[in-house]
Amino acid sequence: MENKRTCLYDKHVELGALISPFGGFDMPIQYSGIIEEHQAVRNACGVFDVSHMGEVTVKGPDAERYVNHIFTNDVAGLEDGKILYGMMVYENGGTVDDLLVYKMGENDFFIVINAANIDKDWQWMTEHAEGYDIDLRNVSENYGQLAVQGPEAEKTVEEVLGLACSELTFYTVKTIGDIIVSRTGYTGEDGFEIYADHETIRTMWDKLIASGRCKPCGLGCRDTLRFEAGLPLYGDELSADITPVMAGLGMFCKLNKEEFIGKEALAKQKAEGVKQKVVGIELADKAIPRHGYAVMKDGEKVGEVTTGYHTISTDRSVCMALVDARYAALDTPLDIQIRKKVFPGKVVKKLFYNKRYHK
Repeated sequence: MENKRTCLYDKHVELGALISPFGGFDMPIQYSGIIEEHQAVRNACGVFDVSHMGEVTVKGPDAERYVNHIFTNDVAGLEDGKILYGMMVYENGGTVDDLLVYKMGENDFFIVINAANIDKDWQWMTEHAEGYDIDLRNVSENYGQLAVQGPEAEKTVEEVLGLACSELTFYTVKTIGDIIVSRTGYTGEDGFEIYADHETIRTMWDKLIASGRCKPCGLGCRDTLRFEAGLPLYGDELSADITPVMAGLGMFCKLNKEEFIGKEALAKQKAEGVKQKVVGIELADKAIPRHGYAVMKDGEKVGEVTTGYHTISTDRSVCMALVDARYAALDTPLDIQIRKKVFPGKVVKKLFYNKRYHK
């Protein structure tokens, strides 16, 4: 099946981006280089095309009740303009997807889902909408999305795009005409995500690039940035086989809610513990642990690397890995097998870089 293209595809080609398949789309992986783009976001400002992400709207008398039914976090009484992170999970606790829920108004929600999961998520949402008085729509085709990230993001969005955003705090949203602007991101830096129709997104991209104040960034550095900030990626640190509790994301599962799909399974995991956990591991050596490499303890395999890099910001060889829960405590010695050699390491916190959000 042919990959989809975002509304900015031709812009990436013009800029000479390296294009590669991701989540069913042909996406830019890098322009000038992953390290340079990564540093631009950490030190100044970068812009990402994230138009491949999916969007779903939920409106109607039962919208809040429905969202709480499919979502692990709790939207009951959430103020308009606030955003919550959480998951949809199967009855057994495995993760359908991780997502953002935007409270746009009373019984009016805007949900952002991962590109590779759009069809699966939509099917899941529609299957569980029976009996709810809601208007549920997959509006993914209607929106393009930009992520403007970095310490200069606020000034850039206000001065280059003319979008007033300084009053937004972390995880809040506003609408400016038909444009949705939220103070969110996936990099560990301050930043904004902007949703609009395709033509508006193309115009804003051109303005940002022409200004010289915002470097075009690909999905390569998006991954190195989110990894350093300890942020999970669906398919790596979360999956149908990796529950939020296993991933260390139990704080986003509100078990005091009356009900949600998968609540019983997650409550049992929290009470009884899990057999595997996602941990951070730092190697003493400069070797790079990659996805799928074996995690070893006394010569036996006890887990697998989910994501690993030599960090650009902090110069450390680190990874996140799903390991036997017996070896998940901080400072536990663990080895990583890289090809035919074994490299010693130890369990560390998954946060490899201190986030700099605008609270």
